[in-house]
Amino acid sequence: RVAVVGAGVSGLTATKCCLDEGLEPTCFEQSQDIGGVWRYTEHIEAGRPSLYPSVISNTSKEMSAFSDFPFPEDFPVFLPNAQLLDYLRRYAEHFSLREHIKLGTTVVSIRKHPDFATTGQWNVVTEAGGKQISHVFDAVMVCSGNFSEPSLPLHCFPGIERFRGQYLHSRQYKHPDVFRGKRVLVVGMGNSGVDIAVEASRVAAKVTISTARGAWLVSRVFEHGYPWDMVLNTRLMSLIKTNLPRSLSWWLINYKVNQRFNHENYGLQPEKSCLVREPVLNDDLPSYILTGRITIKPGVKEFKDSSVVYHDCPEEEPIDIVVFCTGYNFSFPFLEESVIRVENKHASLYKYVFPTQLQKPTLAVLGLIKPLGSITPVAEMQARWVSRVFKGLCQLPPQSVMEKEVNEMKKNQVRWFGLTFDEVLKTEWLVYLDTLASFIGAKPSVLGLLCTDPWLALTIFFGPCSPYQYRLGGPGRWEGARQAILTQWDRVLKPTRTRVPADSSSSF
Repeated sequence: RVAVVGAGVSGLTATKCCLDEGLEPTCFEQSQDIGGVWRYTEHIEAGRPSLYPSVISNTSKEMSAFSDFPFPEDFPVFLPNAQLLDYLRRYAEHFSLREHIKLGTTVVSIRKHPDFATTGQWNVVTEAGGKQISHVFDAVMVCSGNFSEPSLPLHCFPGIERFRGQYLHSRQYKHPDVFRGKRVLVVGMGNSGVDIAVEASRVAAKVTISTARGAWLVSRVFEHGYPWDMVLNTRLMSLIKTNLPRSLSWWLINYKVNQRFNHENYGLQPEKSCLVREPVLNDDLPSYILTGRITIKPGVKEFKDSSVVYHDCPEEEPIDIVVFCTGYNFSFPFLEESVIRVENKHASLYKYVFPTQLQKPTLAVLGLIKPLGSITPVAEMQARWVSRVFKGLCQLPPQSVMEKEVNEMKKNQVRWFGLTFDEVLKTEWLVYLDTLASFIGAKPSVLGLLCTDPWLALTIFFGPCSPYQYRLGGPGRWEGARQAILTQWDRVLKPTRTRVPADSSSSF
């Protein structure tokens, strides 16, 4: 019996993967519906992620699909949150997950059973309708997400206590009307920050983005008009990125991201361009900078009564409202610190999944990672691996080996990412997927396919690494995987080719 905490993307696929392995999952969701971060509500709910209604996925539908459940071909390439939620509901319906989900049920505590050392079992206390119930489970999958606890480090912003204007965290943002006619400052340059700045600029008197570090900006519409992740997340590109000398790899990244526009000319160039940071996905920012709707400024030095002073800028800038896009903390309030200890927004987990110090590997965390690609196939691959570990079909290395790897990973992340805030959670998407897939015997063999199915092998190597590749063989093999791979571009072009001139070519 497996307890699954949360019914978002990770919780749904965890429930499904347990069923695939013949386990008995019970998924506890504290809110009244499934969908997690993708379920929009007008009011902010405690303990839940909060979307603004205009949110669109940053990854394309073909790269964000569950590996045995492609998106409908008429869905747009990048999905508005309502359609992504619709997809998750279809997934739950198709695989009969609803009967295993208990809505309106909060997990209060998860503690080791008294005989944990021999059984690996957990005592799980849940609450629904004001009544608490105690259960015993053989294993636990934590899928509670990391977008519900806003990080608002006001101590880092001198003078904020005397600022007479309004300020809020991006989690509180819903509609741009609040900015009408105002002078707006957006602090932080992640995806939410840029989205909010772009929306605000359509109604505000003035919009400024303050960024201490800058960012690489990537458009959803990439080379030749194709989705960015279908161009960049290929086996060929991954091979190049992971095998080039570091200096050459950095030069290539600089060259690629500056092809569309020179980041330095727009005030966006990252402070340390040699550090690989998560790119910001936005299609509008460069043109909004060009047309004066948005101005980019350095980090905030201090706030005054009704203005702000930036580093390296002597003059004050009057502002009325500040939006802090400073990210999120995460914690596991239902777990003891001895099970998972969170320090500096980092939990020491083997492969970002398993606590290293447990006597029995019967608790796992899913989705606590920020890959440079879609989280959906990553969470699914984690769930496939975890469910097989729980069943005893896959073994983890000794504790000492896992701890050594976690510590090495921390050091490498410091060199690779600069280790600021939650960047320790970021990792190379395709390499990570391949690693977990190899644990369960689902990693596709390009060389093997060259002999038996050369067209498929070439499509897999040179084309996008869509999730269906991980259903071609091994446990969980899906008969439709080959066809899904060979028709992926058809599903991309179907919703865009709504007008085809009579003399046009049908090739892509």
